[in-house]
Amino acid sequence: MNRSLYFLFLLTLASLAAAPAWAGNPDRQGEAGAPELLMNPWARSAGLHTMTTSMISGVEAMRLNVAGLARITKTEVVFGHTIYLRGTDISINSLGLSQKIGENSALGISLMSLDFGEIRRTTTLQPEGTGSTFSPRYFNLGVGFSHIFENKVSVGTLVRVVSQGIDDATASAVCLDAGVQYVTGERENFKFGISLRNVGGRMQFRGEGLSQDLQIPAFDNVHGVTVSQRPTAFELQSVLNIGMSYDFYVNSLNRLTFVGNYTSNAFSEDQIGGGIEYSFRELVMLRGGYKLDFGEVAQSNANAEPLYSGLAMGATLNLSVSKKENAPKIALDYAYRTTRIYDGTHSLSVRINL
Repeated sequence: MNRSLYFLFLLTLASLAAAPAWAGNPDRQGEAGAPELLMNPWARSAGLHTMTTSMISGVEAMRLNVAGLARITKTEVVFGHTIYLRGTDISINSLGLSQKIGENSALGISLMSLDFGEIRRTTTLQPEGTGSTFSPRYFNLGVGFSHIFENKVSVGTLVRVVSQGIDDATASAVCLDAGVQYVTGERENFKFGISLRNVGGRMQFRGEGLSQDLQIPAFDNVHGVTVSQRPTAFELQSVLNIGMSYDFYVNSLNRLTFVGNYTSNAFSEDQIGGGIEYSFRELVMLRGGYKLDFGEVAQSNANAEPLYSGLAMGATLNLSVSKKENAPKIALDYAYRTTRIYDGTHSLSVRINL
């Protein structure tokens, strides 16, 4: 127990020491790529604006704090669909599976892909379109492992493969996540969590699409040459999360949970926020949260303001398939996040606990 608490203390100090170096820097905004790594396809945590670093569990933990992966009963399967920025015709599809291994460990796998629909193909000679279409491919696959120690400290790590591409150009990279959660209190009321996400190598596009056939005139003739462009490699969206939560049990049927979270982005403004979740018998849950960019108040240009305007809300309906004590459960989660442009982001998840 003392060894695990010592590990938690060291990780906290390391995270706090690293925060100034990671502090949000608007001058670096736009230098990183793979923005899908910061998108949350799961509705339950999205309803609290992805600020549940301390209390997230199961499949969804692989998107925020993998240490919570092992906090399941046996098996959890989640399907998710998100309408990203309603009006853009962009959607996110996700699938996750977590499986308990022994009493205190769990292994999980998660997949996420973006669907941009069919985009009209244009060229410099045919700016109105060639008559054909294409669709970019944004996909990532994560495999995570988490273990809970006897003193209720859980740690986890995850490896994620990130891939982007079109027909004739692709880019890929591998990144790592790590996290820790600590739970204490008479009814495990207090929770604390730290996660470090998307730490890995650079991405760089390669492929035939970066080559161009040119005609070079010479004194004797016109010669055809193929010119290959060398695109610049770009960093991944690294991020550090520190969060805590506390459960207030009004009685045996009602629970109120208060959540607070700090996010340090390596390539954008830092964020801070909080939220509340109400639960009735763990069957019906209502939640809402607000997140604020540190530089938001100082912005003079409306177009430079953050995409999400701060408010998120959601609900959960959690049902058992039978009246048996350990019967499988099916949950429906919904979340809505307001945005500065377009009509917000809607998320829907179906969760099966076996």
